[in-house]
Amino acid sequence: MKRTTPLFLFCILLLTISTVNAQKGPDAPLKVRINHIAVYVYDLEKSRDFYENIVQLKRIPEPFKDGLHEWFSVGEPAQLHLIKGAKEITEHSKNGHICFSVPVIDDFIQNLKKNNISYTNWKGDSDQPTVRVDGVKQIYFKDPDGNWIEINDDHR
Repeated sequence: MKRTTPLFLFCILLLTISTVNAQKGPDAPLKVRINHIAVYVYDLEKSRDFYENIVQLKRIPEPFKDGLHEWFSVGEPAQLHLIKGAKEITEHSKNGHICFSVPVIDDFIQNLKKNNISYTNWKGDSDQPTVRVDGVKQIYFKDPDGNWIEINDDHR
């Protein structure tokens, strides 16, 4: 039986919040915003290195200073929190993923290649980016814990 991932539950929560806010009308002020995404990891040092050097996120101070947390900025005011303690690395569905946008996807792909990180399109049958109907290019790859990450060039 597949486990429900925290990322999947988080996506459902965001969808629910978006639906509730949309029902208040397009001119109603948004009262909910993303604060952080927490990812439970097996090897904190390996994950920290991956998100800092491969995904290229900026580390920020974390208040606990207990060796169990690493925090990254993912655009004001949102953060990514890595938390050490996962007992094993598990398989995850690509449907539950974190997505980051970059200015030039080809530059990001070059960094993946330089670091021998394999990536794929949505179907999983090519290393050529998927091009959505709106023209946005996207690729997918896994972090050290098997969590899927999407990188796209959406500039909205």
